Amino acid sequence: QDYEAIETMLQDEAIVMGLADAGAHVGQIMDSSQPTYFLSHWVRETGFFSIEEGVRRITSDTADLFGLVDRGRIVEGAYADINVIDFENLSLSGPEYVHDFPGGAGRYIQRGSGYDATIVNGRIFMENGEHTGELAGVTLRSTD
Repeated sequence: QDYEAIETMLQDEAIVMGLADAGAHVGQIMDSSQPTYFLSHWVRETGFFSIEEGVRRITSDTADLFGLVDRGRIVEGAYADINVIDFENLSLSGPEYVHDFPGGAGRYIQRGSGYDATIVNGRIFMENGEHTGELAGVTLRSTD
């Protein structure tokens, strides 16, 4: 990889993090590891971004681009969508191919670790990598 070219690209304020190709190509590619890789490599390992800037790039910058009101920031009155991260232990497993879709269809997954909890709308959705049973998320619409 040409990290110098990637650094140049990442410095451009027109670049917004938030890659997702979920659904259409799950049997071919898997990009859900992007936020974990970004934080562990570009923030923690290289120090290219401060932790504050790195988190902003993958939260409020993306929410602002898509017009997601009251998302991407921890402020009073906003939705409480928060990841509690053990920053020093943030890491990715290798990709694996699983057959857990209807009819035995396959897809790639890549698990991240170092996420102590994921809070959605103020309710703990994931804790230490395990789903808690909470289903607090809502569908976001352009009118929200």
